[in-house]
Amino acid sequence: MVSLHRAMVFSFWKPNAYCMTSMGLHVRDKWPHVIPKCSVSSTSYSSVSSRSPDLVEREYADLQLKPLYAASDIGHVRIRQHVNPLSSSFSVPVQPPDWKEIFKDCTLPLMVDIGCGSGRFLIWLAKNSPLHRNYLGLEIRQKLVTRSQFWVKELGIQNIYFMFANVNVSFEQLVSTYPGPLSFVSILCPDPHFKRRNHKRRVVQKPLVDSISKNLCLGGQVLIQSDVHEVALDMRNTFDAYTDVFEHVDRIDPSFSCDSEGWLKCNPMGIRTEREIHAELEGAIIYRRMYQKTKHLV
Repeated sequence: MVSLHRAMVFSFWKPNAYCMTSMGLHVRDKWPHVIPKCSVSSTSYSSVSSRSPDLVEREYADLQLKPLYAASDIGHVRIRQHVNPLSSSFSVPVQPPDWKEIFKDCTLPLMVDIGCGSGRFLIWLAKNSPLHRNYLGLEIRQKLVTRSQFWVKELGIQNIYFMFANVNVSFEQLVSTYPGPLSFVSILCPDPHFKRRNHKRRVVQKPLVDSISKNLCLGGQVLIQSDVHEVALDMRNTFDAYTDVFEHVDRIDPSFSCDSEGWLKCNPMGIRTEREIHAELEGAIIYRRMYQKTKHLV
C-alpha cells in the first residue's frame, strides 16, 4: 500500500495574494503560489496487519502527544462515532469568539477544518506548515474539542483554535466575523449517514456551500474527500453545481493530476487524516476533489 503522508510540497504565499478583487489577469498569474503541488511518496507499510491506532501514532509522532495522554483525564475519550446534527441540542448557533484573544494575529488567512475529529490533522498543519495561516477546527462532539484544546495549550501552538459547533447552524456566523480572509476550507471524510432518510444529516448541504462560496476569498480553496464513493460523489455534485464560483484545481494547474473519473490522484495536504489511515489500511480508496474560487458571487 502506498502511503500519501508528507507528500505535499508546500508553497509560500502572501496573504493579500488571496484576496485581489481585479480580474484583469489570468488566475495562474494572480495566484502563482496558492496551490500546493503533491506527489506520491515511495514510503509504504510493510504489513497490513499493523493496527491502525499504531499507524496513527507513527504518522503523528512528531506532535509528541503520547506524554499528554496521562497528563489529564481527557487523554482517552469515549465518544459516539455518529451524532444527529438535526437534534435540538445542536440547533443553537455558537457565538463567535474574540478573535484577537484566541489568535496572536487575527488578520492572517484562516483555514477551517469542518468536522475536525480528534484535531491531530489540524494541529500537525499548524505546527509544520510554512504557510502563515490561522487554523480553526469545528467539531460537533464536545469531548473531542475539549481534548484538542488541551493538546494545543500544552504544545504552546498559538495559531490554532478548536470550537464545538454545528457548522450547518454556525458556520456563517463564525467566518463572517473573522477579521482576515477565509482562505481554505476542508471537509474530510464526514459522517456518511448511509440511510437515505438520514441524508439530510450530512454536513455538505446547499446552505453551507452557499456560505463557503460567499465567504471564501478570491483564490481560496476547498478540499473535500471521503472513503465512501457515494458520499464523495454527493459532495462533488453539490460543489460542481457552483461553476460560476469554483473551478477544479486541475483546470488551473495541470500539475494536479486526476484519474479518469476526475478524482485527485494524491493527497495535497502533506499528512493523512486518521480516517484516511484507517481506510487505506483496509484497502479503501480515498476520493478527493479540490476547488478554487475564481469569481465572486454577483
